[in-house]
Amino acid sequence: MQIEIKPATVFEDVATLVGPKKPTSNVCFCLSYRIGSKENNELRGPERAERVRELCEQDPPPGVIAYGDGEPVGWAAVHPRADTSFATNRTIPHVDDLDVWSLWCIRVRPGYRKQGITHHLIEGAVAHARDSGAPAIEGYPVDNKGEKVDLTMAYVGTRRAFERAGFTKAADTDSVLNGFPRVLMRLDLR
Repeated sequence: MQIEIKPATVFEDVATLVGPKKPTSNVCFCLSYRIGSKENNELRGPERAERVRELCEQDPPPGVIAYGDGEPVGWAAVHPRADTSFATNRTIPHVDDLDVWSLWCIRVRPGYRKQGITHHLIEGAVAHARDSGAPAIEGYPVDNKGEKVDLTMAYVGTRRAFERAGFTKAADTDSVLNGFPRVLMRLDLR
């Protein structure tokens, strides 16, 4: 399968990858870190979808999409940290004052997993951030030390996956997900 990574500008493809199964739902669409919690909690159904459609039309868009032979097969949320809730998050520290980008969600569609798409998504997110002028990019994966991570919580990625992409641990965090500590992984893009 030929994998191509593109900015997430096609709403229908984003909806395929991270949209809720139930159209009236107030979950996912990968908004919990992208917009304020009040707005995130208030958005329901069509309003939620419309908000994501707006984000897809902005520059930069809300992330990148992996296409396998033209079919959307994976998603990575990547955006300037200043425009996310990580800008004010109390459990994820700021290493410095650089205008870094955050990579906080990686999702591969069922049927396409265990084919290296996560690696392509991380590389694509890094390239997108670099091309957009980011001085560095951060991720906040779990440090699971090889133990199995519940699939519903695996969206943050693992320390090992980020290390394979050249990231190094920059700091511990006070965040825990699925019983595993999250670490701040960083890659300098200058």
